[in-house]
Amino acid sequence: MNILILGGTVEARQLAGRLVTLGHKVTTSLAGRTQDPILPEGALRIGPFGGIAGLSAYLQAAGIERLVDASHPFADQISGNAVAASKKTGIRLVRLTRPGWEPPAGQSWIMAASVQEAAAALPAGAVVLLTTGHSGLETYLQRQDCSFLVRVIEAPAFELPGHAQLLRTRPPYTLGDEIALMRNHGVTHLVSKNSGGVQTRAKLDAAQQAGVQVVMIARPLHAPALEVDSVEAALSALELVTA
Repeated sequence: MNILILGGTVEARQLAGRLVTLGHKVTTSLAGRTQDPILPEGALRIGPFGGIAGLSAYLQAAGIERLVDASHPFADQISGNAVAASKKTGIRLVRLTRPGWEPPAGQSWIMAASVQEAAAALPAGAVVLLTTGHSGLETYLQRQDCSFLVRVIEAPAFELPGHAQLLRTRPPYTLGDEIALMRNHGVTHLVSKNSGGVQTRAKLDAAQQAGVQVVMIARPLHAPALEVDSVEAALSALELVTA
């Protein structure tokens, strides 16, 4: 079958590899925001589609038979477009999304519904490890009564102010390194999106051990779709026809 994966996640790469091994034609689409991304097996497409109409046109022109939304849990726009394009074209859609994180026993997280709520939840004088990427960065940096360690893969397009320090790194991270980072910089608060997965889970375990308060941003709500939480479940839900 001819399958398009809306990717960029570890799960998307794992699924692409499995599908290629099974003999399917696979194209993975990346948004193109990250330089030198880790590439999946199969064909690659980089850049936006042009909304619902553009994605629908691509699916039909490329002869796509199955569509997988394996994008980041916070990529709400492309997930919404995938649902609409699937309905418009009649192409089967499966959403592959990793389970969200839950607070470990004995630890209480501050839950936030938005960037604004997360920024407002920080007390004056907080030393914050900010692991939310570029989205909403300006909102956090308006809190000049806090100091920030801004951890990103790609540097932001603007120079950080004096109360923020840039950390350019790429996951995965180890528990030991995360604990050392928090203790060496005197981190009091960790701000994270509830992305789920194992690659960046260590920061949450480190926060618990280092006594760092976690501020967790809830996932956005997506339009309803057939949703699975593992590569194996995605393979089953795709209902692939083998020769």
